[in-house]
Amino acid sequence: MGQKAPGKSYRNGLTLLDLMKLFPNDEVAEKWFSGLRWGDDPWCPYCGSVNVLSGAKHKTMPYRCRDCRKRFSVRTCTAMEGSNLGFQTWALAIYLLTTSLKGVSSMKLHRDLGITQKSAWHLAHRLRKAYEEDRDPMDGPVEVDETYIGGKNANKHWDKKIKNANGTVGKTPVIGVKDRKTNKVRARVIERPNQPTLEGFIEKRVKLDTKVYTDEHSGYNNVPNREVVKHSVGEYVRDQAHTNGIESFWSMLKRGYVGTYHKMSVKHLGRYVNEFAGRHNLRPLDTITQMEEIARGMVGKRLKYSRLTA
Repeated sequence: MGQKAPGKSYRNGLTLLDLMKLFPNDEVAEKWFSGLRWGDDPWCPYCGSVNVLSGAKHKTMPYRCRDCRKRFSVRTCTAMEGSNLGFQTWALAIYLLTTSLKGVSSMKLHRDLGITQKSAWHLAHRLRKAYEEDRDPMDGPVEVDETYIGGKNANKHWDKKIKNANGTVGKTPVIGVKDRKTNKVRARVIERPNQPTLEGFIEKRVKLDTKVYTDEHSGYNNVPNREVVKHSVGEYVRDQAHTNGIESFWSMLKRGYVGTYHKMSVKHLGRYVNEFAGRHNLRPLDTITQMEEIARGMVGKRLKYSRLTA
């Protein structure tokens, strides 16, 4: 369905009616996952053999490798492994996570999918692992900035308030880079926004001769081909020098924090950051294509509940 409202009108979206026609039951949804992973010819996720018996009479493992003798399903070695949720539920969850720009809470997933909140929380974190950072270095120009994620000190309970705290005390630093040419974003949680960390982040993700725009943070002082915009003196744009693009991404992340999740623990913050960056990077695609990218990204991303809560 073509989008008529303001926004990325060149994209084709999916209505809820379209969605239910695409995934009317578990059997159809399973074929969708299988087709994305293997096409018409399944192969063994353990040894890679294509000598596979399909349609085996087993309740949960319809495939058996004739070489290594192991049974498997389309769930094996993916984020769905070990899950008792139906394939239709997984497909609908992918849709909800894809189309909710500020994220979707486990309570909403619990209500919309008819599963427990505990299952919904685990499901959402497993899907977040499907958003994997692109390894190709950016050739920009790029904008680099850091932000801090956490609740306001004034809103904390009296026994958790930090005395004489400034705006960043008690919050977790996150660094991000946005490529102006591709509009793609990469971001990750860091321990401290010091020079080795900031420069190391840029070095791994940006080509050497790329133009880099930052604020006046001293941690970027040795970054080559850098141009600075001086926020401390009220300068936010000077010709092409600005960090408005990456700051817009931070704005979306923080709106999700305040309006959807209300809290992102330090332990799990990295997955939330990956979710917002991944969803941002997939936004130019049609909705079904975004869903396909997430489904493919689930391969090799198993996340056990015991590890999630350890």
